[in-house]
Amino acid sequence: MSNSTEKSPSGTEDKTAAEWEQAGAAKTGDDGRILDQNEIDSLLGFDEDGNKGGKTGLMELINSALVNYERLPMLDIVFDRLVRYMSTSLRNLTSDNVEISLDHISSVRFGDYLNSIPLPAMLSIFNAEEWDDHGLLVVDSALIYAIVDVLLGGRRGTSALRVEGRPYTTIETRLIERMVHVVLNDLSSAFDPLSPVSFRLERIETNPRFATITQSNNAGVLVRLRIDMGDRSGRIEIMLPYATLEPIRELLLQMFMGEKFGRDVIWETHLTRELYQTDVNLSAILGETTVSLDELVNWKPGSVVMLNTHPEDLIEMRVGDQAMFMAQIGQKKDQIAVSIEEYIEPERVEEP
Repeated sequence: MSNSTEKSPSGTEDKTAAEWEQAGAAKTGDDGRILDQNEIDSLLGFDEDGNKGGKTGLMELINSALVNYERLPMLDIVFDRLVRYMSTSLRNLTSDNVEISLDHISSVRFGDYLNSIPLPAMLSIFNAEEWDDHGLLVVDSALIYAIVDVLLGGRRGTSALRVEGRPYTTIETRLIERMVHVVLNDLSSAFDPLSPVSFRLERIETNPRFATITQSNNAGVLVRLRIDMGDRSGRIEIMLPYATLEPIRELLLQMFMGEKFGRDVIWETHLTRELYQTDVNLSAILGETTVSLDELVNWKPGSVVMLNTHPEDLIEMRVGDQAMFMAQIGQKKDQIAVSIEEYIEPERVEEP
């Protein structure tokens, strides 16, 4: 028998496994603990149901590039006006008691919003003619059947009967199209004091893939409205890409809305009154002539300068370098006087 001992292959494998285990423990922490699923969801910014949580986690960091609608404070005023207009219009349309509430306004990516639309739904693509761009209006299934039931004479106090699993009929689509026209007209009226615009319905889709109006990564303003009609209720969502709102971005940046969206009548009146009391120097140009520098330096007391102005000619009245009036020269109470005959229109400078 030999006294030498050889290392068995199993011993070498055990040593290698122990080294790998130590390396893994060093990467995961001193105690070797690995994050469980709840901790991973919390880190990524998801709640227990897999939905995006509050303003925490990596998802909030990823979405931080979105433009916050709060930077456009005038949108709150516009959609508050929309709620008031729709309350009256939908009451006239349905002949029922309609209550409309503004759930919230948020900023989302267009692609994320399309993927989150609960189906079945009707997606109305409309065109903002003056802004030369598009928007999206989504009516959910609950509101569709509620409107159809009300317009076709359904009994009050009973919930609308839903028939899922089939496409919407032509009658249902036409009835919802009537409501969409009413909402778009009210939306135009809500924007009118800020910037006149006409929203025109182009088409209605039921598949979100056919309702793409901008790139998926582009951000937009999402407005959720809740409509209650007794026991019937539903939602309308309006999606306006920021590219659509770009023509009136400067107007939406206003913080306050006066009588005409930011116009301060009191300050305007005060400024006008103070301007009318400002003293200005008015010069009467009796005549002008052009002489050479050589002739000018040879002038002496008593030199005579001939002007091509006759007593009956009109002379120019100036404020600074700006010509204001043409006047007739004369004399009154031993003083030279002028009688203003006509006003000189200022020259318009065309902006580049």
